[in-house]
Amino acid sequence: MPSPRPASPSFAFNGVVRFTKIGTGYLVFTFVIGFAALNTGNNSLYIGLTFMLGCLLLSGIASKGGLKHLEMELVGVEDAWAGRPAEGTLRITNRSPIWSVRDVVVTSEDLAEPLFFTLVPRRSHCEGRASFLFLRRGEVELKRVDLYTRYPFGFFLKKRRVRLSGKLVVYPELLDDSFARERFRNVDGDATGANRPGPGTEVLSFRDYTPGDSLRQVYWRKSASLGRWITKQTELEAAQAVHVVVDPYQPPGASEEQFERMISEAATFIHEAIERGIEVILSLPRTNLHARDAEGARPMFHALALLEPAHEPLFHPLDRSTTVFAVRRADEPKSA
Repeated sequence: MPSPRPASPSFAFNGVVRFTKIGTGYLVFTFVIGFAALNTGNNSLYIGLTFMLGCLLLSGIASKGGLKHLEMELVGVEDAWAGRPAEGTLRITNRSPIWSVRDVVVTSEDLAEPLFFTLVPRRSHCEGRASFLFLRRGEVELKRVDLYTRYPFGFFLKKRRVRLSGKLVVYPELLDDSFARERFRNVDGDATGANRPGPGTEVLSFRDYTPGDSLRQVYWRKSASLGRWITKQTELEAAQAVHVVVDPYQPPGASEEQFERMISEAATFIHEAIERGIEVILSLPRTNLHARDAEGARPMFHALALLEPAHEPLFHPLDRSTTVFAVRRADEPKSA
């Protein structure tokens, strides 16, 4: 299950400004001084009252002037998986010619925890590492963040909502290790495949060409007859590779949760195969992907993240090295 959405920070609030405890005490003390000045007519109290009101006014002007010139930018996010924290970089820019803002806190629904900047100098920028948390796969658009500051005296907690432009693709949720171990029990060549007995040079099956395949493996005669490139797979290659077919067909009665579960199962299976050093061939509607390492598997996870339910089943030739992921109704028996 995805990690729960983190609770809002205790200091977060709806609005623009809120008095802090220090500010509330300061305001009460200011009223006391003002009341005493009016009743006694003491010039020293009037001077003190004027000074205290001036500090309040300066605090409000400085905090507002500092926040309104702050801009946020998403520099980049590492591989983001649904339900798992993903490290990224946020850049805050202060375009104010006067105010250098201190103690800026950045919060957002997509941040796992608030980000704190001790000082943002005027006409300068700072970068900070942020932890993002996305609960669902797919393309995510970061729209806004909230900025809080108690600058300069801590009397007010000022808030400003800033637009944040940035898009990224969140990979499907990865299930626990027990699922991957269960699915790999029936996968041939679970360990290395290189120790499989026999010469391993006999042709085991044919499949569509995928980027990364050697042209030496292309079966030209069959390719010419079918009008598309077909490659041959030997027994040794089959022992060192898994062929994954993901059928996005969502049958009547199947829920969205079932479909998302199927996508997560496929992503977990591919991730585990790559971790074990097994070559993976992924077949999706109108595309085939080929990966031997984590870098090559990123397009696979990207495609699974954007995969939408289909209205018709996927018809694809299968062989004994194929692992199929599909949504099934509750009353439909599971295949071995």
